[in-house]
Amino acid sequence: MIKMESKKDKNIAETVNDAFRKIKDLEHSNKLDLSSKEDLSIALMNLISIEEHLYFSGAKTGKDEYFALLDSVREIRKNLMAGLVKKGEGEEWCVSKHLLAATMRLIEVGMKEFKADRKSAETKFTIAFKLYSLFWEINLLSSSSGKYLKHMPEKFKIRNGWAAFIKKALDCCKE
Repeated sequence: MIKMESKKDKNIAETVNDAFRKIKDLEHSNKLDLSSKEDLSIALMNLISIEEHLYFSGAKTGKDEYFALLDSVREIRKNLMAGLVKKGEGEEWCVSKHLLAATMRLIEVGMKEFKADRKSAETKFTIAFKLYSLFWEINLLSSSSGKYLKHMPEKFKIRNGWAAFIKKALDCCKE
């Protein structure tokens, strides 16, 4: 649980702790299964990556078969994404897709440079996690389960610590 010193900070901490309790209650009632959603988000990252590779393979070789495969993979990705990302009032769908794509690419770039330049790789990993956290901020706040998170103080959102919330809330090791 979060502990703060000032009265204002204590009120914020109570709000955040209450949100964590409500999320845990939802998880236990199977209304909010973030571990499955986390797995799905990783699958979506990989499908987006496959789309990119099929595009470049088609462009480099000039073979239409790659574009036909691309279309098939895109349809699968769109159908799966609909279970995780709701089409909202703005451009949440596209923003979400691009956040996942950027996250995956930064992870891949970081992995490639990890041995040669660990500090640069760690910077890429940090940025990737911030983008991934932003994906969850957008999608948890706009989902039906997000009603418990809508009043989350600005202090705890991505710009000031939302990633800490995501680290605690997402646990892919849950069965």
